[in-house]
Amino acid sequence: MTGIKLAGLALTALRSNFAQLKRPYKLTFAVTYKCQSRCLMCNIWKTKPENELTLQEIREFARKNTGFRWIELTGGEPFLRNDIVDIVKAFREACKGLYIITIPINSLCDSDMLERKIGQILDAGVPRLSITLSLDGYRELHDRLRGVPGNFDRVMNMARKLKEIQTRRKNLFFVFGYTMSKYNEGMLERTYESVRKELPHVTCDDFHVNLGQSSEMYYRNTDASINPERAEIAGELGWLIKKRRFQIGAIPLIEGVFLKKLVDYVSTGKLPMKSRCLDASLFIDNQGNVFPSIMWNRKIGNIRDSGGDLSKMWHGGEAESVRKDVREGREPTAWTACEAYQAIVGNVWSFFSR
Repeated sequence: MTGIKLAGLALTALRSNFAQLKRPYKLTFAVTYKCQSRCLMCNIWKTKPENELTLQEIREFARKNTGFRWIELTGGEPFLRNDIVDIVKAFREACKGLYIITIPINSLCDSDMLERKIGQILDAGVPRLSITLSLDGYRELHDRLRGVPGNFDRVMNMARKLKEIQTRRKNLFFVFGYTMSKYNEGMLERTYESVRKELPHVTCDDFHVNLGQSSEMYYRNTDASINPERAEIAGELGWLIKKRRFQIGAIPLIEGVFLKKLVDYVSTGKLPMKSRCLDASLFIDNQGNVFPSIMWNRKIGNIRDSGGDLSKMWHGGEAESVRKDVREGREPTAWTACEAYQAIVGNVWSFFSR
């Protein structure tokens, strides 16, 4: 069954190379903006979340939009929603072709609670659950960037728990999510070595690297530039690419292309390829507002206004206007994994370019 769902995701992604899809297969959904972190590079924690979608509204949305094969539940801190397991179950039950759910976490929730709820999510029958452990520096640096003393050690503790769960649950995967910004410029290798001292089995393949970027409606950090020097980024990415092992499989292949295109992005300041915003994917915030991506502050509607059904706004005038802008190169110049992966598989030539 897992193989069939993976094949379904692959075929849908392949189809996006040749025609506009009738519905998106990737959903990025901020289930809450509540967060215990106090990050220097993100202002989500400064917001006061209100009027967030209820579990019943999420269930209705899932029931009326059953085509998702890949769902990222983000935040804030997703596990601050007490009903996070029920949210996963809602999508799992409604989306019969669902293959993967990804969830980034800051490791600040009670570790026993996290372990229990991750186990419950796995019990729900998700073919592949991928957890990203946010880690932006060695011990002192990470704690300072995240504004929480002891955060690094909590990440290490959570990694040990997830590693133990993996011995029993083969559908669990996890990586360290490292966001490059001016606050940790040049510190990737030192961070990697600090993790290796705690967890000797870790390799560079266990690190997923993103570039910190500004987003008016998501990160809410447009008040200051957070990007490090381009030459520094390119050097660190080059080091990481050389250290990665050759692995057979769709995920390592896509990740490898993502990193190489990230080098192109930081070198030129231009998008390596057109996105698949409002074709393969979309972003929905905690109040049900629908956007092309986490980086594009262009609301096309709200699922509450449509009773949870995406169809009308998906084929509406504002969505078509966004697609026209994408075709004509007027989308925001941002290269983040939330949108880049479906752009990569929607541009198969990218696997054969440098």
